[in-house]
Amino acid sequence: MVAERSTNSQGSSFEMIRPNSADGSRDASLQVYLLGLVDFESCLKLQQHLVYDLSGRDDQQGALLICEHPPVLTIGRDGSRSHLRCEPRDLIARQIDVRWLNRGGGCLVHVPGQLAIYPILPLQRIGFGLAQYRQALESALLAVCEEARVAAWQQASDPGVWCRSGQLGFIGAAVKSWISYHGAFLNVAPDLDWMQLCQVNSLHRRASSLSAERLRQASMHAARESVARRMAEAFGYHRHHIYTGHPLLRRTKKVIAYA
Repeated sequence: MVAERSTNSQGSSFEMIRPNSADGSRDASLQVYLLGLVDFESCLKLQQHLVYDLSGRDDQQGALLICEHPPVLTIGRDGSRSHLRCEPRDLIARQIDVRWLNRGGGCLVHVPGQLAIYPILPLQRIGFGLAQYRQALESALLAVCEEARVAAWQQASDPGVWCRSGQLGFIGAAVKSWISYHGAFLNVAPDLDWMQLCQVNSLHRRASSLSAERLRQASMHAARESVARRMAEAFGYHRHHIYTGHPLLRRTKKVIAYA
């Protein structure tokens, strides 16, 4: 495994983690599925199916789900009720579900305008340990920010990606039988008022976004394309194929109150 250090247009540097070519990942492909706006439960079930499917393979093929979610609040292993900045009745009034998950990270609010990025990868077969996996996720997010002309960096205390106005990239990953799921989240152009419902990092810094940092609307289309390409590069995939939707995705219909 090798690390290539790059410097973005603002002078900040970051590492792109790439496996050595000898590991054979250049012969594998990353299947990227653009799912659009999809409820959290349906996406979780699709991830579980893909984890099961990959665990039964012996090659290095991987999958990447990129989507947005209607408002939902998730709490990982590092989160607790003390991180909520609102009363339960406020969540009920807004019809926001709260999901406790077996993933890393703490509390996160997911809303349209935030890209949910779920790599389903056979980590051992592509030569990644847990520390390298997190580093690759962050490196890919940093590269996406660099393409959007946003200076961003990592913090030693908290996983994720930060910019001048706050945290805009979040890591909430999980691994089962060395197959990764859950993953990362990038605030592109969400309504940041939703992010105030919980404490999103240990530094008590606010959540930000590409749009907030640039002071103009960031393109979701450009961000999705950049995420797909940079994730493939970070995990050593020389080929990636993009699909719209997934045949096994079963969406549920739910009325969401955005007021």
